[in-house]
Amino acid sequence: MAKNIFLFSGQGSQYAGMARELYEGFEGARAVFDRAREILGVDIADICFNGPEEELGKTINSQPAIMACSLAAFEAAKAKGITFDGVAGHSLGEYAAMAAAGVVTVDDGFKLIKARAAAMQKAAEASSGAMYAIIGLDAAEVEKVCEQTEGYVVPVNYNSAVQTVIAGDSDACERAAAVFTDMKKRAIKLNVAAAFHSKLMQGAADEFLEAAKGVTFKAPEKEFYSNVLGKKLDDFSDMPNMLARHIVSPVKFTSELYEMEAAGYENFIELGPNKVLTGLVKKTLKGKNAMNIENTETLEKAVQALGL
Repeated sequence: MAKNIFLFSGQGSQYAGMARELYEGFEGARAVFDRAREILGVDIADICFNGPEEELGKTINSQPAIMACSLAAFEAAKAKGITFDGVAGHSLGEYAAMAAAGVVTVDDGFKLIKARAAAMQKAAEASSGAMYAIIGLDAAEVEKVCEQTEGYVVPVNYNSAVQTVIAGDSDACERAAAVFTDMKKRAIKLNVAAAFHSKLMQGAADEFLEAAKGVTFKAPEKEFYSNVLGKKLDDFSDMPNMLARHIVSPVKFTSELYEMEAAGYENFIELGPNKVLTGLVKKTLKGKNAMNIENTETLEKAVQALGL
């Protein structure tokens, strides 16, 4: 039987109206939003469904909102009989992945993401960082340009064979982006509040570590792939430090995908708003089935594609 892996969406994928159909159609999805409201003290369903976009785009809201939508999609997928053998997430998606795999309870997952989003929002307001997606160049070339650029700028998201995101001080990022543009490559400035996954987030990592120490972590019930390692995580003995490290470390998503392929995964199912990760799978792996679940239409398509 073909192996299925669930992939959980990352920041920037949010849009007003996301997961509304799943909330209306599945009891399990509604339960996720109920738990989120209890833990966050905010009606995250209202923000997800109605925005406004500016409110939804704030780190403090977008992270728990995307997590709630991803877990709502997870509940809907399970209700339709879709099974899974492993999980992975892109950046904040790892928190939904942990909840799905039983590393943490859903309640603790929302406690963690609440603390993470607050710490990252604070760090973002205290720094002047930027992020750019570099399209059409392999990661080694991107690394080389960053090394040769004056100031602090580093690759932080290894998204696909032809897409790497850089982050750092705004001036240094601008200088690097100009070099990529001169090379006739696309350098797209991302609409984010700070230089995520770089050392500019160290304050957030330190603050978050203390919150994470209050949560109970268990070994996963399914295979769990890590952004920090770029491969399957086997040691869950010190998750608070691993998650704090995650805030300031590159997301090695491309490496994870190759590792999943080597492990025999055939079906890559993205759970959450939009289909960013589905696109990255299609750009990176050949001959695999990549699909997303974010509403009733995409859920039915996935059910058909998987022959259920």
